[in-house]
Amino acid sequence: MTEEIRILMCAPTHYDVDYVINPWMEGNIHKSSRDRAAEQWEGLYKILKEHAIVDLVEPQKGWPDMVFTANAGVVLGNVAVVSRFYHKERQGEEPYFKQWFEEQGFQVYELPKDLPFEGAGDALLDRDGRWLWAGYGFRSELDSHAYLAKWLDIEVVSLQLVDDRFYHLDTCFCPLTGGYLLYYPPAFDFYSNRIIEMRVPMEKRIAIGEADAVKFACNAVNIGNKVIMNKVSNDLKQRLAKVGFEAIETTLSEFIKAGGAAKCLTLRTTEPVQVEVHANTPVESRVIRLEGHLLDSGLINRALDAIVEGGGSFQVLSFELGEQRQSTSKAEVKVSAPGYGIMEEILSRLINLGAVDLPADQRDAKLEPVLMAGVAPDDFYVTTIYPTEVRVDGQWVRVQNQRMDGAIAITRTPDGPVARCKLLRDLALGEDVVVDVQGLRTVRKPEARDAKQEFSFMSGSVSSERRVELVVEQVAWELRQIRDRGGKVVVTAGPVAIHTGGGEHLASLIRDGYVQALLGGNAIAVHDMEQAMMGTSLGVDMKRGVAVRGGHRHHLKVINTIRRCGNIAAAVEKGVITKGIFYECVKNNVPFSLAGSIRDDGPLPDTQMDLIKAQTEYARLLEGAEMILMLSSMLHSIGVGNMTPAGVKMVCVDINPAVVTKLSDRGSVESIGVVTDVGLFLSMLVKHLELLTEPYKLPTQV
Repeated sequence: MTEEIRILMCAPTHYDVDYVINPWMEGNIHKSSRDRAAEQWEGLYKILKEHAIVDLVEPQKGWPDMVFTANAGVVLGNVAVVSRFYHKERQGEEPYFKQWFEEQGFQVYELPKDLPFEGAGDALLDRDGRWLWAGYGFRSELDSHAYLAKWLDIEVVSLQLVDDRFYHLDTCFCPLTGGYLLYYPPAFDFYSNRIIEMRVPMEKRIAIGEADAVKFACNAVNIGNKVIMNKVSNDLKQRLAKVGFEAIETTLSEFIKAGGAAKCLTLRTTEPVQVEVHANTPVESRVIRLEGHLLDSGLINRALDAIVEGGGSFQVLSFELGEQRQSTSKAEVKVSAPGYGIMEEILSRLINLGAVDLPADQRDAKLEPVLMAGVAPDDFYVTTIYPTEVRVDGQWVRVQNQRMDGAIAITRTPDGPVARCKLLRDLALGEDVVVDVQGLRTVRKPEARDAKQEFSFMSGSVSSERRVELVVEQVAWELRQIRDRGGKVVVTAGPVAIHTGGGEHLASLIRDGYVQALLGGNAIAVHDMEQAMMGTSLGVDMKRGVAVRGGHRHHLKVINTIRRCGNIAAAVEKGVITKGIFYECVKNNVPFSLAGSIRDDGPLPDTQMDLIKAQTEYARLLEGAEMILMLSSMLHSIGVGNMTPAGVKMVCVDINPAVVTKLSDRGSVESIGVVTDVGLFLSMLVKHLELLTEPYKLPTQV
């Protein structure tokens, strides 16, 4: 027996599964045998008494989970921090555990009542006493870690749990003597796994599989080289033995029905203080403000989900509900994260939702100079599609040329600071670049609480289950509205539009004034003109649907012919091209841009093989667009999407649902995906436009 080690337990006198507060309890209410539970608890008790002094706290009727003393609190030296249970079913245990700690002479600390923390279930000391591993995500809040660091005077390392079966840290994580660690990696998020890997050398990490994890292999008691645990696999026992540990098994199946095993049933109350170790917690906290129709639009839920999914935690400090149906609501939320990098990522996502990082009216954006042309400072803010404002010299400045995946460059002029969204390659010496997320806000239209919308693009979804014809009808209606008010529609299309028979319908849209710019690649132009000149596309007869002899050479003959003419416009003027998409573009003065790629044949003289110049031309033609039709060209459509600011309606059409989802999911609510054959879509679109009987009048030339 090692007298220096003391362990607290509680007899299972009143133990039963009386309720469900974790996945293990589901289906097990009142199915635990009290006799078997007593027998199994006694077995663990006897084993522990051989290696430590075991103290007992008196069980209390009505609190069946008091047997799990690991959740009484956490102890270091003569300091005990008692638990604040998340679920009301266990909150009645708190005064009994507090009384026991006080009677033993501990200096007792209590967290605020609204701040959950569940003791050594979520707070495990490194066995060398270097730091305290602290879990959060299901039962304990991240904000509790700052209190632990202060009161225990030790560095706290925060780990986020992501699998609700392992709702406490001690169910999937067991620090062992000598710096070893027994743990189940899938129970943690990516960031937490990286922290574990940085703190614990690979040769000392004992990662287990799911089969052992669900037997609560990590919910073990470590005393010296002994690891006392529930029944586990022979392979795990051999791995432990290989690094000097002896696994002592004891069956605890009755307690697993409630979600606990050996470690849950114990609390180590003699944890020596390392005098050279002191408090240090990287937990960052910021307060953000949200305003809008927070409930009806789901904005508040999306914001809180973004915090949790990003690895943080939150506390709603205030919520002011709009008094009238049209009134907006306001909320202030405290955001906590286990480090600066995580906090910055969370705040970036929240800013995209329209949140303001407080006190925004008192903090300018952080700026750093461009030291090398075409290279941004480290930690530069990456722009999104949403209209953005940046606070410079005490004033909010709207960012010009808004687009995705750029940097914000600041230049100072006699009229004040100017902010522009620029690609990295365009950054110039003498400019400053916004870094961090301080002093930034997005300007978003209030998301309406009224379900009735003028146009259903606001659904921001993919129409794989709804009737495609209904969506086409809506698109046709919007196209007609844009055309009649002199607006701008841009089409980006791939060669599939030709292969599926959609070429003639797209040509009709251009001829009738529904398209103001066309973006694509070398292939759509080649195959459109192949169809116009030879009646084939990729060598397939478009009327009969069969390959023609020598058809595989048709596209090369077309390229050669256009190159002889000089360009597409010249071929039209010479009568070489007499119909088709690009014929209509030339005849109706609709500008087009073709971006080349490494796989292009030819290419056509009009194809821009300098991709930087092609991107610039694309961006120029997209200026002022109200709607973009993306027709079966994922490569070009993704590029277009990245160049397009929020507020532009987007229709993504492809037969592949994965492509449609990727193109539609840009964070914009003003997009819709249509999973269908693009030729069929264009045919239906033209028919619906023909049903709109109001005559279209060409503007009078002045």
